[in-house]
Formats: sequence, structure tokens, C-alpha cells
Amino acid sequence: MESVQGSEVESGVSTNPHKRLCTANNRPGTALSEVVDVSIIMPMYNASLWLVECLQAIFDQDFTGSMELSVFDDASTDDSRKVVEAWRQKLEGRSISVVISGHNSEQPRGVGYAKNKAVAQSCGKYLCFQDADDVMLPQRVQLQYKASVFHSNSLIGCRVQRLPEGSTERYTRWINTITQDQLLTQVYTSHGPTVIMPTWFCSRHWFSNVGWFSEESKGVPEDLIFFYQSLRQGGGVTRVDQCLVVYRYHEKATTHSVKEETIWNLRVGFLQERVISQWESFTIWNAGKQGRKLYRYLNATNQKKVKAFCDVDKNKIDKGFYTYEDSKEKPKPKIPILHYKDASPPFIICVKLDMTGGLLEENLKSLQLKEGTDFFHFN
Repeated sequence: MESVQGSEVESGVSTNPHKRLCTANNRPGTALSEVVDVSIIMPMYNASLWLVECLQAIFDQDFTGSMELSVFDDASTDDSRKVVEAWRQKLEGRSISVVISGHNSEQPRGVGYAKNKAVAQSCGKYLCFQDADDVMLPQRVQLQYKASVFHSNSLIGCRVQRLPEGSTERYTRWINTITQDQLLTQVYTSHGPTVIMPTWFCSRHWFSNVGWFSEESKGVPEDLIFFYQSLRQGGGVTRVDQCLVVYRYHEKATTHSVKEETIWNLRVGFLQERVISQWESFTIWNAGKQGRKLYRYLNATNQKKVKAFCDVDKNKIDKGFYTYEDSKEKPKPKIPILHYKDASPPFIICVKLDMTGGLLEENLKSLQLKEGTDFFHFN
């Protein structure tokens, strides 16, 4: 796939976007003084069903600075582009400039590609990422802009309202209740980025420092890859503790195209890089399927650091140990299985959060352990 850095002629835009971003940080023919405060970055693919509500919410922002809407249409086959074009005059009447481009290939090139193009053609000092099927509440840009000014090297998120109500209940509760400290300690869980992509807001400076979104094939979690890269480069993570985005759940959402195994491999790699590589030994909390799977996916050096599994299940504990049958070592490694009270930290917790009726949380609390030091959640 052609990189966003390459020169390309597309419907609505004919330029080298990377050169534009690096030299003047704005569109060709636009004076540098006209660079706006915030660019709303909106990739779009077959979104006409939701666009009117989405665009009305952008129109209704109470932000007092300058804004633009940068849309890149990733080969929609519905009338999405016509809908946005029809809103141009109304938005520009509200002093929100509108930049629209796209391509007409037979197949979409992916969310990462579309986001990169939308960023490249924009000129805002700050970037507000908006999914075309979601709705931003009136204070979103204003409050996240203020937060980003104070946290210029961070990804800023917010709380969300999930539609339909009750869908992905555990996930939504996690998004909204995770603490500021846990925004950093829980980056290894299956939930993905601790501030979710549809709520991201950041400075252009930090986005450029981290780099572009991955443009690999369909099914690649470009948000998780970017999120991890931001953390690698010392970026912060913070959240405005107000509901600022209505986050829609539906079957056509691109998140459904991402394979769980792809995310698993990214998470295991990042966990080993950031946590396990710093430890001499550790315990895997869960002697069941998920705990054993984590063990198998560790590299050989880190497998040797696993001093035990621990659990609450008497049947598993009574077995005494777990034998790694796929090992080429002779004799095959046998890892003890202990009751959690007999095990010692640090722990990697391979039990899903909010799934044990509070039992896991109570057990951890009883041991007086500190998250981020004595244990990290993985599942």
C-alpha cells in the first residue's frame, strides 16, 4: 500500500501531504497565520446513516477558538461524501472550515490510511479524532483542548455514553471508571488503549513525533500500535472526566475486523518489553487456559522467570504443577501451582476484570499489593 508520505492525486486533493505538514503545517496556498487551533480528523467509509447527527454535533461545539473539519472518504459506495458536501456551507457559516478528499478505488484502503490522509491535509495545531458514526457533545473540543494545552505530549481521552445503552456493558464501565494511574498500568489488557481511539485528542506536535498510523492490511489495530508507540516515546495518557462522546456500537464497526490473535501478540510483546524484562522472576495468576496461554507465548528467557502459577481453584492447585508439554527441553519444564495466598509477587493477572463478582479484586486487596508495582492486569 502506498504510504501517506508519497505523492498522490486523489479526488479533491492533489499534493504531497507529508511535505505540506513538515514545512508549513497547513494546506498549500494558505498563509501560515491561518493555521487553525483544532482540526477535527474524520475518516469516513459508508457512514451516511449517522453523518447528519455527527455533523450537527460538530456544528454545535461551544469552542471559542478556530476549527476545521478534515474528512477523508475511503472509497464509500453510499452518499457519504454528498452528505458532507451538503453541510459545507452551514459549517463554514459557523466559521468551521471544511476540507474533503478521498479516493474512488474498488476497495477501501483502511482506517489507518484514511486517518493519515485526513491529518495530512489538515492544518490545526491540535487534532481531535472523530469517528463518523459517533457524536461529540458540545463541550468536547473546548475541554479536551484545555487539557491538551497542559499535556502537550499526551493522548487525551474522555468518558463516553455507549449506544445502544447496555451494549458492551463491562467495556463501557471500564472506559469510564479506570483511574488516572490505571490509564498507564492497564495498557496490557484485552480492552486495548486505556483511552479509546474515538475519544483521542492530541497536539499535532506529539502526533508527528510518534509517527503515522499503521497502513497495513485490514484487521490491523492501528490505534493500539500507535498507542504503544506513543508510550514507548514517553508520551502521557490522561482523560477528561466528563462524558464528551456518544460511542456507537454496531455490526459494521471496523473494530470487528481486527483479529483477537493479532491483538494478543501485540499485548504479549509489549508486556514482555515494558514489564517482564525488568523482573527477575514472577507469578502468573491463573493456572487455567489464559494463564497457560500467556506462558506459552512468552519467549524462552521470560518463561524461565515464571516461578509459579497461582489460583483459587482447589482442583488446579491439587495437581501440583503445570507441565509444558510443547517444550523441547528435557526434562520438560514443570511449574508449581499454588494457592494465591502461598504465592509471592510480582504477579501478572490473567483473570478478566469485573468477571468474578468482586472476588479477584477482594483477593488482591487482601494481599495489600500495589498495581503497577506488585501486579499488572493482562486479561
